[in-house]
Amino acid sequence: MENPCVLVVDDDRSINGAICKLLELEGIRTLQAFDGMQALDALERNSVQLILLDVMMPRLDGLSATMRIRQSRNIPILILSAKSEDSDKILGLSMGADDYLTKPFNPSELVARVKSQLRRYLTLGDVQRQNAGGCIVVGGLSLDTEAHQLSVDGEPVHLTATELRIVELLMRNAGRVFPAEEIYERVWGETAYAVENTVMVHIRRIREKIEINPKEPKYLKVVWGIGYKIEKL
Repeated sequence: MENPCVLVVDDDRSINGAICKLLELEGIRTLQAFDGMQALDALERNSVQLILLDVMMPRLDGLSATMRIRQSRNIPILILSAKSEDSDKILGLSMGADDYLTKPFNPSELVARVKSQLRRYLTLGDVQRQNAGGCIVVGGLSLDTEAHQLSVDGEPVHLTATELRIVELLMRNAGRVFPAEEIYERVWGETAYAVENTVMVHIRRIREKIEINPKEPKYLKVVWGIGYKIEKL
């Protein structure tokens, strides 16, 4: 099987090249793009398993590119940005990014996050392998774990890879309340530290896709001060 490919998108050519060399030393193939438009073109022409995407770029910035990519693809997107404010991170995640890394970053952390995202994407939605296969049904929600497709009242819903993993975790354990930290550790596969905003944004995006009225959810509930659950119907 061919090694996974990462599309590195950054208009700073020295940073772009350094990231590519770093990943290639780990056996990961890379492609380069230097703005959002080049990134979209590269995705049409190549098989890519993950995107590293800078925010501030000419022609089409990283956040706008993320929105365009999310219209048709659930490929993992890891945002790279010099901005470290929580509001900027939340905005990036709200646009559809799976993770966020602030420049300057530790090379070892970058490699670890890339490998983690690739591992999860290549076993899409595989939160609990021992229970994989078939469908999970909770009320009007039906998750086909082999096709990686969620349907709501028979209508297919487009979820990103991360959103699918969250939904599968909660549906397999319908009625159980999961703290944000546990969701993060089980879905992202990393130690949780100040992750409430990250998980909250993904939960909100899922709600907007599966609920008739996201403000009065039928399925995906918040248990204030504790965490999140899929209601056992």
